[in-house]
Amino acid sequence: MISVQQLLIRQGNFELSQVSFEIPRNAYAILMGATGSGKTTLLESICGLRAIAEGKILMDGHEITRTPPAQREIGYVPQDSSLFPTMKVHRQIAFGMEVRGFSQTERNRRVEELASSLAITGILDRYPRGLSGGERQRVALARALSFRPGLLCLDEPLSALDCDTRNNLIKLLKNIQQSESVTVLHITHNVEEGTQLGT
Repeated sequence: MISVQQLLIRQGNFELSQVSFEIPRNAYAILMGATGSGKTTLLESICGLRAIAEGKILMDGHEITRTPPAQREIGYVPQDSSLFPTMKVHRQIAFGMEVRGFSQTERNRRVEELASSLAITGILDRYPRGLSGGERQRVALARALSFRPGLLCLDEPLSALDCDTRNNLIKLLKNIQQSESVTVLHITHNVEEGTQLGT
Protein backbone atom coordinates (compact mmCIF):
# COMPACT_ATOMS: atom_id res chain seq x y z
CA MET A 1 0.00 0.00 0.00
CA ILE A 2 1.12 3.58 -0.71
CA SER A 3 0.05 6.25 1.76
CA VAL A 4 0.54 9.97 1.12
CA GLN A 5 -0.06 12.09 4.22
CA GLN A 6 -0.52 15.86 4.31
CA LEU A 7 2.12 16.64 1.67
CA LEU A 8 3.26 20.18 1.09
CA ILE A 9 5.27 20.68 -2.10
CA ARG A 10 6.61 24.00 -3.30
CA GLN A 11 7.98 24.72 -6.77
CA GLY A 12 8.72 28.41 -7.29
CA ASN A 13 5.42 30.23 -6.86
CA PHE A 14 3.44 27.00 -7.25
CA GLU A 15 2.31 25.08 -4.18
CA LEU A 16 0.49 21.83 -3.47
CA SER A 17 -0.71 21.56 0.11
CA GLN A 18 -2.50 19.05 2.34
CA VAL A 19 -2.34 16.27 -0.26
CA SER A 20 -3.42 12.95 1.26
CA PHE A 21 -4.53 9.64 -0.26
CA GLU A 22 -3.99 5.89 0.00
CA ILE A 23 -3.71 3.26 -2.73
CA PRO A 24 -4.31 -0.39 -1.73
CA ARG A 25 -1.77 -3.01 -2.71
CA ASN A 26 -2.16 -4.22 -6.33
CA ALA A 27 -4.70 -1.51 -7.18
CA TYR A 28 -4.72 0.51 -10.38
CA ALA A 29 -5.20 4.11 -9.24
CA ILE A 30 -5.90 7.07 -11.51
CA LEU A 31 -4.99 10.64 -10.61
CA MET A 32 -6.76 13.08 -12.88
CA GLY A 33 -6.44 16.82 -13.26
CA ALA A 34 -6.03 19.63 -15.74
CA THR A 35 -2.70 20.52 -17.28
CA GLY A 36 -0.68 22.56 -14.80
CA SER A 37 -2.55 21.31 -11.73
CA GLY A 38 0.54 19.67 -10.23
CA LYS A 39 0.08 16.00 -11.17
CA THR A 40 3.65 15.52 -12.37
CA THR A 41 5.04 17.47 -9.42
CA LEU A 42 3.22 15.12 -7.06
CA LEU A 43 4.35 12.02 -8.92
CA GLU A 44 7.98 13.16 -8.93
CA SER A 45 7.76 13.81 -5.19
CA ILE A 46 6.50 10.28 -4.56
CA CYS A 47 9.38 8.93 -6.65
CA GLY A 48 11.89 11.01 -4.68
CA LEU A 49 12.79 13.28 -7.58
CA ARG A 50 11.41 16.43 -5.96
CA ALA A 51 11.77 17.71 -2.40
CA ILE A 52 8.83 17.69 -0.01
CA ALA A 53 8.44 20.60 2.43
CA GLU A 54 6.08 18.81 4.82
CA GLY A 55 4.21 15.53 5.15
CA LYS A 56 4.99 11.83 4.81
CA ILE A 57 5.04 9.08 2.19
CA LEU A 58 4.76 5.46 3.30
CA MET A 59 5.01 2.20 1.36
CA ASP A 60 3.68 -0.90 3.10
CA GLY A 61 3.90 0.94 6.42
CA HIS A 62 7.52 2.07 6.00
CA GLU A 63 8.24 5.77 5.66
CA ILE A 64 10.16 6.64 2.48
CA THR A 65 9.79 10.43 2.57
CA ARG A 66 13.57 11.03 2.65
CA THR A 67 14.66 7.75 1.06
CA PRO A 68 16.85 8.18 -2.08
CA PRO A 69 14.98 7.41 -5.35
CA ALA A 70 16.96 4.26 -6.19
CA GLN A 71 16.08 2.75 -2.80
CA ARG A 72 12.31 3.35 -3.01
CA GLU A 73 11.52 0.37 -5.24
CA ILE A 74 9.33 2.57 -7.40
CA GLY A 75 9.23 2.17 -11.18
CA TYR A 76 8.69 5.43 -13.07
CA VAL A 77 7.65 6.06 -16.67
CA PRO A 78 7.91 9.81 -17.45
CA GLN A 79 5.72 11.41 -20.08
CA ASP A 80 8.46 11.52 -22.73
CA SER A 81 9.70 7.96 -21.87
CA SER A 82 13.28 9.35 -21.44
CA LEU A 83 15.08 6.41 -23.05
CA PHE A 84 18.87 6.54 -23.17
CA PRO A 85 19.74 7.41 -26.80
CA THR A 86 23.01 5.41 -26.89
CA MET A 87 21.62 2.18 -25.38
CA LYS A 88 19.95 -0.62 -27.29
CA VAL A 89 16.56 -1.76 -26.01
CA HIS A 90 17.95 -4.84 -24.23
CA ARG A 91 20.34 -2.69 -22.18
CA GLN A 92 17.62 -0.09 -21.51
CA ILE A 93 15.48 -2.76 -19.84
CA ALA A 94 18.40 -4.32 -17.95
CA PHE A 95 19.80 -1.02 -16.67
CA GLY A 96 17.69 -0.76 -13.50
CA MET A 97 18.62 -4.32 -12.55
CA GLU A 98 22.28 -3.69 -13.32
CA VAL A 99 22.55 -0.75 -10.90
CA ARG A 100 20.76 -2.81 -8.24
CA GLY A 101 23.27 -5.66 -8.50
CA PHE A 102 21.25 -8.31 -10.33
CA SER A 103 23.37 -11.02 -11.93
CA GLN A 104 23.78 -11.21 -15.70
CA THR A 105 21.67 -14.37 -15.75
CA GLU A 106 18.89 -12.71 -13.76
CA ARG A 107 18.96 -9.65 -16.01
CA ASN A 108 18.80 -11.67 -19.22
CA ARG A 109 15.96 -13.83 -17.93
CA ARG A 110 13.92 -10.83 -16.83
CA VAL A 111 14.53 -8.94 -20.09
CA GLU A 112 13.30 -11.93 -22.09
CA GLU A 113 10.26 -12.30 -19.83
CA LEU A 114 9.24 -8.64 -20.15
CA ALA A 115 10.01 -8.48 -23.86
CA SER A 116 7.65 -11.39 -24.42
CA SER A 117 4.91 -9.92 -22.20
CA LEU A 118 5.14 -6.51 -23.88
CA ALA A 119 5.59 -7.84 -27.44
CA ILE A 120 8.97 -6.15 -28.01
CA THR A 121 11.18 -9.22 -28.48
CA GLY A 122 11.88 -8.22 -32.08
CA ILE A 123 13.33 -4.80 -31.18
CA LEU A 124 15.78 -5.71 -28.39
CA ASP A 125 18.79 -4.94 -30.61
CA ARG A 126 17.51 -1.56 -31.81
CA TYR A 127 18.23 1.96 -30.58
CA PRO A 128 15.45 4.34 -29.42
CA ARG A 129 15.76 6.62 -32.47
CA GLY A 130 14.31 3.87 -34.68
CA LEU A 131 11.28 3.12 -32.51
CA SER A 132 7.67 4.20 -32.88
CA GLY A 133 5.88 6.03 -30.06
CA GLY A 134 4.13 2.87 -28.93
CA GLU A 135 7.37 0.88 -28.98
CA ARG A 136 9.14 3.55 -26.94
CA GLN A 137 6.43 3.44 -24.27
CA ARG A 138 6.59 -0.36 -24.10
CA VAL A 139 10.36 -0.20 -23.62
CA ALA A 140 10.00 2.47 -20.93
CA LEU A 141 7.39 0.32 -19.21
CA ALA A 142 9.64 -2.74 -19.34
CA ARG A 143 12.54 -0.73 -17.91
CA ALA A 144 10.35 0.52 -15.04
CA LEU A 145 9.10 -3.01 -14.26
CA SER A 146 12.44 -4.76 -14.63
CA PHE A 147 13.42 -4.87 -10.93
CA ARG A 148 9.88 -5.80 -9.81
CA PRO A 149 8.94 -2.54 -8.06
CA GLY A 150 6.24 -2.33 -5.43
CA LEU A 151 4.77 0.76 -7.09
CA LEU A 152 4.65 1.76 -10.76
CA CYS A 153 4.19 5.49 -11.47
CA LEU A 154 3.01 6.45 -14.96
CA ASP A 155 3.04 10.10 -16.06
CA GLU A 156 0.63 10.60 -18.98
CA PRO A 157 2.07 7.50 -20.72
CA LEU A 158 -0.52 7.51 -23.53
CA SER A 159 -0.87 11.22 -24.27
CA ALA A 160 1.32 11.33 -27.39
CA LEU A 161 -0.06 8.20 -29.05
CA ASP A 162 -2.60 7.77 -31.81
CA CYS A 163 -6.01 6.30 -30.98
CA ASP A 164 -5.31 2.69 -32.05
CA THR A 165 -1.95 2.56 -30.29
CA ARG A 166 -3.49 4.11 -27.16
CA ASN A 167 -6.28 1.51 -27.07
CA ASN A 168 -3.79 -1.33 -27.50
CA LEU A 169 -1.63 0.01 -24.67
CA ILE A 170 -4.63 0.43 -22.38
CA LYS A 171 -5.33 -3.30 -22.75
CA LEU A 172 -1.64 -4.05 -22.26
CA LEU A 173 -1.41 -1.92 -19.10
CA LYS A 174 -4.38 -3.74 -17.57
CA ASN A 175 -2.88 -7.14 -18.37
CA ILE A 176 0.63 -6.27 -17.22
CA GLN A 177 -0.63 -4.80 -13.92
CA GLN A 178 -2.39 -8.06 -13.15
CA SER A 179 0.39 -10.37 -14.31
CA GLU A 180 3.08 -8.40 -12.45
CA SER A 181 0.89 -7.88 -9.34
CA VAL A 182 2.11 -4.30 -9.09
CA THR A 183 0.38 -1.28 -7.58
CA VAL A 184 -0.04 1.46 -10.21
CA LEU A 185 -0.46 5.22 -9.92
CA HIS A 186 -1.35 6.56 -13.37
CA ILE A 187 -1.80 10.28 -13.97
CA THR A 188 -3.79 11.63 -16.90
CA HIS A 189 -6.06 14.45 -17.96
CA ASN A 190 -8.02 12.13 -20.30
CA VAL A 191 -11.37 11.13 -18.78
CA GLU A 192 -11.91 8.19 -21.17
CA GLU A 193 -8.45 6.82 -20.47
CA GLY A 194 -8.94 7.15 -16.73
CA THR A 195 -12.33 5.45 -16.86
CA GLN A 196 -11.04 2.50 -18.90
CA LEU A 197 -8.03 1.87 -16.70
CA GLY A 198 -9.46 2.71 -13.31
CA THR A 199 -12.40 0.30 -13.45
